[in-house]
Amino acid sequence: MESPQSLSRTPVGVVVDGYSAGKFLPAAFRRLGAEVLHLQSTPEFLSTVAPPDLSPYLANVVHQDLERTAKELAEYAPVCVLPGQETGVMPADLIAERMGLPGNGSALSLARRDKYEMIETLRRAGIHCAHQLKSSDTQEIVAWAERETGYPVVVKPLSSASTDGVFICRDADDIRTAAAAVLGTYDIFERRNTEVVVQSCLQGTEYIVDVVRGPGGGRHVCGVWEYEKTDIGAKRIYDKDILLAPDSEPVAALVAYLDTVLEALEIRFGAAHAEIIMTPQGPALVEIGARLNGLMDPGFHDVCMDGNQADLLALACVRPDAYARRFAGKTMYRKRREALVYHGQTSLDGVVAAIDEQVLAEISALDTVHLAVPRAAPGDRLRPTTDLLSSPLRVFMTADDRAQLTADHQRILALKDAVFRLV
Repeated sequence: MESPQSLSRTPVGVVVDGYSAGKFLPAAFRRLGAEVLHLQSTPEFLSTVAPPDLSPYLANVVHQDLERTAKELAEYAPVCVLPGQETGVMPADLIAERMGLPGNGSALSLARRDKYEMIETLRRAGIHCAHQLKSSDTQEIVAWAERETGYPVVVKPLSSASTDGVFICRDADDIRTAAAAVLGTYDIFERRNTEVVVQSCLQGTEYIVDVVRGPGGGRHVCGVWEYEKTDIGAKRIYDKDILLAPDSEPVAALVAYLDTVLEALEIRFGAAHAEIIMTPQGPALVEIGARLNGLMDPGFHDVCMDGNQADLLALACVRPDAYARRFAGKTMYRKRREALVYHGQTSLDGVVAAIDEQVLAEISALDTVHLAVPRAAPGDRLRPTTDLLSSPLRVFMTADDRAQLTADHQRILALKDAVFRLV
């Protein structure tokens, strides 16, 4: 490990909880001649997700209290403090604010993490959003749904991710089942679910909008993707993310709406990943994360667009003047190729004995496949897919025309379950 003194002329960034897409930030910083320090927000790494690889980092600092952590980080003279995943959002806000670094401040940190506070903040700002209630009382939830919105409604945890614990409820019995499945359990970030959020079910097509905001508040849209989903019982299963051209409908309306959301939630610096439904009344936020898109792959985004969130975020931190020149005001991505991300579904149920490398190689060899990633390993329990967490295969695909993608997608559907050999 290099000493802070030896890094006095090397820009250093801090990544809080480098799980998920945060793992791409060290390489992005190093491409700009900078280094990265890891800050662990919990005494132990989370047991519910794979631990971060610490090898690319200068050191791992375990967060204890604000003053002590700020003092320890100050020895490295960092240029930024960034969340690597959802659990890093609030610590990054606090520490960046304490150290006088670019960030979003801590006043609305909770609204950027808690799904109920998020929507209430938008409502107070006069922004179109779902009707909702927060409660631990199932009967109260049922009464509210039948009095205020009617069915269907959505029941979900306050601060989880990856569609963990999200249920579409079509009657009172569905609500009781969903509440029983969530209340008293722990989300994927090991936070106990003592309450749930129930919301009116927004009708329409759902979209991803990813952005980076740099110095001075300039906003660059890094990509807009349309979700294709399948409803299975009380679960809405994600099937494909399809890249849209920046001049296609309804991109302009989604981006204009997101700009109001960013201002309302005071997301003024860094990356953000938003999910928005285009309802008959206009765009409405599902939720937004003040961090990188957790499902992104930088190389894939570089191929099908003109950059990726991780590299652009690093540029905003390490070379703010260069970022401000390149992305002055409000700018949009360029679409270079057709692209989709396939989230494999399975009905298999059992323990994985092995990955069939020959089948995986056959998928990877398809002309449109940029990257195929099995998300279950030998020894893991494979269960029928109910959410993004239980999707066992992710395939990043890109081509010059949509017909190529469609043909290869059909081939992958025929092969996907054969990737996994069960005990």
